[in-house]
Amino acid sequence: MHPSIALLSMMVLSLASCQTAVPKSVAPELVPGAADAPSQITPTESLALAERYTTHPWRPFARNILHGEDGAGVLVHTPDASLNDPPERPGWWLPGEVNRGIPYKWGGFDDPVSFDRSIAQGAAGGDVSSPAKRRADNAAVSAAAAGVDCSGFVSRCLKLPTVHDTSQLPSVCYPLEAGNLRPGDLLNIPRKHVVLCAGWARPDKSWIYYYETGGGPEYWKPGLKEAPLAAMLALGYQPLRYRGMAYEPTTSGKEVLTRSIRTRAATVAEPTVGEP
Repeated sequence: MHPSIALLSMMVLSLASCQTAVPKSVAPELVPGAADAPSQITPTESLALAERYTTHPWRPFARNILHGEDGAGVLVHTPDASLNDPPERPGWWLPGEVNRGIPYKWGGFDDPVSFDRSIAQGAAGGDVSSPAKRRADNAAVSAAAAGVDCSGFVSRCLKLPTVHDTSQLPSVCYPLEAGNLRPGDLLNIPRKHVVLCAGWARPDKSWIYYYETGGGPEYWKPGLKEAPLAAMLALGYQPLRYRGMAYEPTTSGKEVLTRSIRTRAATVAEPTVGEP
């Protein structure tokens, strides 16, 4: 062997012997949720479900519009683009076009499959909330409409087998300190409104990302938003963690939302309680 080749071989072997294996990054191990919870879910799964409801494509037609009483005498107003009462909470979806996002429906608990099936069968595409519906409660739920309301949306995002309204959600959750909120946790006002937390929007934990339906600026469709946490708490929102939610024993600080999703968040500087 040529001396220069032998020297090069020795250098390569020496370099290889000095290298140390670089351990691969390991995803933080999650602690399972309570075994007796109605369902088991991870923060990543919960936010993925929220995104699915937010971006779900569907094509309605004129027959899916209803502004009047259904067959049972329940007043229905679909949040289609013709809805402009009140003007600060207009409708949005357009017949004959592909729309994205499952519309709000008072008392609704549809998943994407049942929603699509109902729309194909001629159901009304959503049914907006109103003070009259809130007073009537379950009596104002229309069987002729399809969609999800705030608690139906959150219940689906937790994989709950049945809908839990805002007065029932605390029974399957733990109370939290606001500073300990993590993706998949809830901010809930019993008998009023609930949102799904999606992570911190500021390093100092002053603003929070959340998914909701029934709240501004686009009231009648699910969406990702960011708002000051102090303003949310001042409205009466209570931090909760679902008992079936898996969690990190010590938070890694890893973002659950991707950057492309975060850029779509609507800024709500002065939040209000949704669903009038």
